[in-house]
Amino acid sequence: MDYELFLAIRPYSLGSYEKKKMFGEWLTKLTEYHRQNCIPYERLLNAMDVQPDRKMEEEEIPMLPINLFKNMELKSIAPERIFKIVTSSGTEGQEVSRIYLDTDTARYQQIALANIGEDFWGGQRIPFLVIDSPDVLKKREMFSARGAGILGFSIFSSGICYALDREMRLDIDGVEAFLEQHKGKKILVFGFTYMIWKYLYKVLASQGKKLDLTNGILVHGGGWKKLENQSVSSEEFKDRISQVTGISRIHNYYGMAEQTGCIYMECSCGNFHASVYSDIITRRPDDFSPCSYGEKGIIQVLSPLARSYPGHSILTEDEGILLGADDCPCGRLGKYFKVTGRIRQAQVRGCSDTYEG
Repeated sequence: MDYELFLAIRPYSLGSYEKKKMFGEWLTKLTEYHRQNCIPYERLLNAMDVQPDRKMEEEEIPMLPINLFKNMELKSIAPERIFKIVTSSGTEGQEVSRIYLDTDTARYQQIALANIGEDFWGGQRIPFLVIDSPDVLKKREMFSARGAGILGFSIFSSGICYALDREMRLDIDGVEAFLEQHKGKKILVFGFTYMIWKYLYKVLASQGKKLDLTNGILVHGGGWKKLENQSVSSEEFKDRISQVTGISRIHNYYGMAEQTGCIYMECSCGNFHASVYSDIITRRPDDFSPCSYGEKGIIQVLSPLARSYPGHSILTEDEGILLGADDCPCGRLGKYFKVTGRIRQAQVRGCSDTYEG
């Protein structure tokens, strides 16, 4: 496929039927590419009895359980071509996924993220407030999901401020100076959900302080497990954050280190959207057949951008409901869905937005 032409397509401009046909063709070819360039993947296909050069529909593309990226070295490039390794986060003692990117794959994923972001808050670079510490970016050759998220969203930045210091303390004076410097401007605020709650909201609320972020756009992802344990819903999260910052535009997103860049943004109607650059299928747990609209199932994510590693079709450990396609009231084409939680059998992974220690 011609990646440059593919990435020139606007992220929500393609209907689901046309996209499904394209993905069937492209992902079939990508399956064969990875078979020829990744020996462990070839063995997995043989074990699943997937015959070479078989033409497949999108629903037939072999899917790898996401945990395999923790236990196997899955890459389709020579060691000297590795540009960056992105790791998922895990609590202490847990294995993490290791995703091997070459320069082309990293660039494709970054362009996809830029196009998705542009659709939600425009193409102009704007001041960027990160609810994290700069220390998370120390190792440029091996990024955690937190670091990869910060670096990815920094492409929208005209100037950056880290809200937390090295000890993960909120630098209120530094943030207020940054906001005063960019007073009246649109500001992109980014962080992982639990960190925003713990290190921004909780600190401001306990001190009775507020930040003036009425022009802010907050983008956050991950970390709902810990908030659900504290009985904090998505609606309450938005309300509480708005109380201490004035932010009214708050977008959650669904994404993972195993398909960096192909995030599923939450629209103003509260739905997650699959862009042109990725897709989802929900699967019944008993036989892995595709679910119908409105039926809860295990989420499978697909993307032709996973070129340097065989991550183009992944069975996650998340459950969700496919709500519809091409008819969300927000006007974006493609599938839209909601995430309902983790599958019961799944090991509880450390969220990419948690800070341990």
